[in-house]
Amino acid sequence: MALNIKPCKNGIQFSAAIQPRSSKNQVCGLHGESLKIRLTSPPVDGEANKMCIKFMAKTLNVSPSQVTIVSGQTGRNKIIRIEDMDIPEFLEKIHLSNL
Repeated sequence: MALNIKPCKNGIQFSAAIQPRSSKNQVCGLHGESLKIRLTSPPVDGEANKMCIKFMAKTLNVSPSQVTIVSGQTGRNKIIRIEDMDIPEFLEKIHLSNL
């Protein structure tokens, strides 16, 4: 299966499966059609969402203001938008260009 990633106005959107309370922050491949992301923060009071935005911004070398969680604020499955980025650039930076 391939990553569910779509172009949208001013950027891209992709689905992500978040695993909170992990030993380290990392992108660890695919979970179905979603990008599997492990985060150290617990899923309380929006901490995992904040960590997700911060981690994705750092991983993709963009400003945190360019990363938005479009849906799934209270669940593990999320839709994340990255502004000012196209699909090939995203795949290159996330190191999953073979998808």
